[in-house]
Amino acid sequence: MKTIPIIGLPVAATTYAGAVAWILERAKRNDRAYAVEAANTHVAALARSDADFGEAMRHFDLICPDGMPLVWALNARLAAAEKLSDRVYGPTLMLETLKATNGLPEFKHFLLGGKQSTLDSLSRKFAADFPNIIIAATHSPPFGEWPESEFERIAENIRSSGANLVWVGLGCPKQEHWIARNKHRLPEGVYFGIGAAFAFHAGEVRQSPPVFQKLGLEWAYRLAMEPRRLFKRYFVYNSIFIYHMLRERVSRKN
Repeated sequence: MKTIPIIGLPVAATTYAGAVAWILERAKRNDRAYAVEAANTHVAALARSDADFGEAMRHFDLICPDGMPLVWALNARLAAAEKLSDRVYGPTLMLETLKATNGLPEFKHFLLGGKQSTLDSLSRKFAADFPNIIIAATHSPPFGEWPESEFERIAENIRSSGANLVWVGLGCPKQEHWIARNKHRLPEGVYFGIGAAFAFHAGEVRQSPPVFQKLGLEWAYRLAMEPRRLFKRYFVYNSIFIYHMLRERVSRKN
């Protein structure tokens, strides 16, 4: 799988099929913890501008192009036969992975993060949509900073459930820092920083229309829905992303 640095973040030039194949192959190995991220411009810009977050992202084994700007940046450096036609959107990657493991008893899922009511809604929805999927367990952690005992509790829950596909929905950047900081001592399996996918699939937050997603304007839709919470994120980090992309383009030309 070809990986290309986009403003310093090593992004895989992959499709949903390629990412799912990679994920299932690692899940079956049962040899260590692997970390997967679906990265958008916010993640890329934060990794470039925040040293601690950049260090956390260096612990991730597969970084997929979640945002269309990352797809366009990849395609600008790929041969014609390698160019991508779509992004690997985190919430859809979750559904594609669930679909691929439906009816396969060697794959077990664990949902970590969010309110218990959200996790209950997700479990019911996934059981209805994928009748033979195995949701081995869920865990709703406390709000705020966690004591060390909480990590031990989570790790034991994952280990005893037998899960090898662990979906971590704690919000960015908390989920990435948590996975990276604990990767060396987590039970074997594949761990996903999945962001808002829990809220989307539970029906708590509306996803942007497909046309907005295809045009790379999902951020505009989400900003319109939650302007007070998301204005700073999109204004600051989209600007950082564009700035470094322009710098890279000028540097390559020179």
